[in-house]
Amino acid sequence: MTALSTKSQDKKAPVVVSGDDDIPLYEARRQIYPQSVHGRFRTIKWVLLGITLGIYYLLPFVRWDRGPDAPNQAVLIDFPARRFYFFFLEIWPQEFYYVAGLLILSALILFLMNAVAGRVWCGYLCPQTVWTDLFMAVERLIEGDRRERMIADAQPWSIDKFAHKTLKHSIWLLIAWWTGGAWVLYFADAPTLVVELATFQASAVAYMSIGVLTFTTYALAGHMREQVCTYMCPWPRIQAALTDEYALNVTYLYDRGEPRGSVKKAAVLREKGLPAGDCVDCGQCVAVCPTGVDIRQGLQLPCIQCGLCIDACNTVMHKIGRPGNLITYESEANLEARAAGKPFVQRILRPRTILYGVLIAFVSGLMLTALIGRSTEGVSAIHDRNPLFVRLSSGAIRNAYTIRLINKKLEERTFILSVEGVPDASLEVIGDNADGLTIGPDQTREVRVLVTTGDKLPPAASLPVTFRIRDKASGLSASVTDHFIGP
Repeated sequence: MTALSTKSQDKKAPVVVSGDDDIPLYEARRQIYPQSVHGRFRTIKWVLLGITLGIYYLLPFVRWDRGPDAPNQAVLIDFPARRFYFFFLEIWPQEFYYVAGLLILSALILFLMNAVAGRVWCGYLCPQTVWTDLFMAVERLIEGDRRERMIADAQPWSIDKFAHKTLKHSIWLLIAWWTGGAWVLYFADAPTLVVELATFQASAVAYMSIGVLTFTTYALAGHMREQVCTYMCPWPRIQAALTDEYALNVTYLYDRGEPRGSVKKAAVLREKGLPAGDCVDCGQCVAVCPTGVDIRQGLQLPCIQCGLCIDACNTVMHKIGRPGNLITYESEANLEARAAGKPFVQRILRPRTILYGVLIAFVSGLMLTALIGRSTEGVSAIHDRNPLFVRLSSGAIRNAYTIRLINKKLEERTFILSVEGVPDASLEVIGDNADGLTIGPDQTREVRVLVTTGDKLPPAASLPVTFRIRDKASGLSASVTDHFIGP
């Protein structure tokens, strides 16, 4: 085995270049101190942070009147009643395909975002990014900006340093605790659960859930930060296979920025007719990056495409009187066009994005059609397995079924149950009348049903039989098909 040792330009520890079998499987984390920045993209991130966190923390307290004996929380996952309420929608367990459709729709939207602008989800809307931004804002408010935090961390512990660290971590834990608390509010009436939590009357599951989410939020947003994006999250690896040369990514324009140099050095080179780039090598693009990426080295896996380096670079360019957008959202195809002196082409509409758009429209249309045509009643049937049939003394054949009737309306309804498909069939509901089956609001009801026919059946008969329910008041109906078994 051979190895070459070279020293970095800043005279730090030697860098070892060796064979593949010597590559370490773990890289120790280097502390990153992101600097605050102002600009268009930072403003967009603040606005989205406020909107997303506002929705998450406040939505459980929004009320929605569904009538008497129905929960009035706008968004509620009611496990005991096996219901999911979303404003005017009420999803039953057998309608889980709506949730599946929503997940498919979310994935397609994420693919479309990636095809248009790379990891824009990671930079602006990912929960890890949003909560990390919030934690870093608290950190800056208490400990100061990049320079102050670096100086404070390098100094020995003191009462002042201990007080600042304690205050910061206390606020982090408070945010993390309320994050976990807000999550459990989606599973019970929020005002009631808040009182129960405060008076220690809530269930152990609620306290355990809050504890787990408090720990994970505090650890991921407060301590692990960029490590989650770089090592834990699978999306950077997945999105690399879904992107193409026309996707917009945060990019350093090499042809305009190189060779780098100070303002004075660039002025001297230009006076001599030598090339000089616009980049003054100030390092601000690196200082503001939440993952510590130097965008001038090209597109890298840790880069979450948040655009903060664009704001930092534009601020510097404005101060020295040079054009902005030395770092900007650009596609690989346009970088190649710049190098070749060809005109730029921005292809937002292309087969990939059109396909995603069509699929999104198709899935949305299916879900909307299903919602518009969604029935408020339902019926299911289970045939008795032992025995499959009974021969009566009269020679008639009888099959037994368990019928479940569903009333999705928030009012009591009466249904008429009938049977079709079996010749000369009679229907008997044990303990009730088939012409008047009453079901309470938003409830189901099981009844035992006997279907008998005196008609002669072919050997080993298996006839399709249909059970139909019809609402006495509205005439709305639903049906289910099973089989009538003969000897």
